[in-house]
Amino acid sequence: MSENKNTADVITMPQSGTGQVYIRAAWAISPQETFDALLKHPAQYQGDRLACREPDYSAYIDPKLIRRMSRIIKMGAAAATECLRAAGNPLTDAIITGTAYGCLADTDQFLTRMVEFNEELLSPTAFIQSTHNTVGAQIALMLKCHHYNNTYVHRGSSFEAALLDGIGLMAEGEAGTVLAGGVDEIIEKSHTILNRFGHYKKDGDTATLIGSNTKGTMAGEGAAFFVLTKNHQPDALARLDALQTFYKPAADIAVLIGDFLKTNQVSLGPADLVITGDNGDAATDRHYAALKQSVFAGTNCITYKQFCGEYPTASGFALWLAAHALSKGIVPGLEGLAPQRILIYNNYKQHYPSLYLLSAC
Repeated sequence: MSENKNTADVITMPQSGTGQVYIRAAWAISPQETFDALLKHPAQYQGDRLACREPDYSAYIDPKLIRRMSRIIKMGAAAATECLRAAGNPLTDAIITGTAYGCLADTDQFLTRMVEFNEELLSPTAFIQSTHNTVGAQIALMLKCHHYNNTYVHRGSSFEAALLDGIGLMAEGEAGTVLAGGVDEIIEKSHTILNRFGHYKKDGDTATLIGSNTKGTMAGEGAAFFVLTKNHQPDALARLDALQTFYKPAADIAVLIGDFLKTNQVSLGPADLVITGDNGDAATDRHYAALKQSVFAGTNCITYKQFCGEYPTASGFALWLAAHALSKGIVPGLEGLAPQRILIYNNYKQHYPSLYLLSAC
């Protein structure tokens, strides 16, 4: 990490002109079933949250293990397993995970039992599985992978930190294939607490979420995993050209986006696509609307949080969406557009702006 010279209070991860980094496979467990289902009939939700549509985990995980796994571990393990299957089950040199909240259900269970049993006769299982690195560790155990394994807990840039680590390993020759992902879940108690701060709409509707011009968003959750390689494969979905993330930047974000595009020698045009992180909250959406009238003017723009909800690692869903859009040449909501290049811009709570640049292979 390096210090941004604009102010001593701003920390920014260095920009990654990723060189040759390819997304060979991408898989997500989310409120939407599949990419094809999202195109044809996106699932609609009302209320204050979007919950994942979970698969039959016995197709991915040994049934003897399933009963000991909490929901987030099952989501992460299944998404990672299916992602590797889609890539042809390559040997992975690293497993890197990003999560802001970790295993909330196990944490809740352990703390509840501490109170109920007066801190005596506690089973260690819930505590062991409550740590943030449990998802990545469980994936490694299932794969019998003894290589590099790391988990990043960086709030709204957790997923980006995981990707940057994987990109760095490949650039340094430490890895040829990396499994990287982001995962976060909703549980009743954490959702109730966040609701008290007015983060979520009481009567939200994904059909009208974006542009609703009211306070609050709809909570989301999900697990998205990617097989990254530094060598092009015939079945690669997309090429990841650059990635940059900031923390509370002092400079105007339009300037930072312009610098990012200039550094990567990109001029967005009508054949390109921008995916933005509008979430339905009036204050947040004004931020994105201003950019669409300036730096993104004249470019096709779509949003994605009406499909997955708002959560710290939601940019993983956006990357999954972009990779499949480039691979299939189809964009949800924009019939006839087959982009060759996609820019993703997400700014979680307007503190963690991140930029991704992808190209078709």
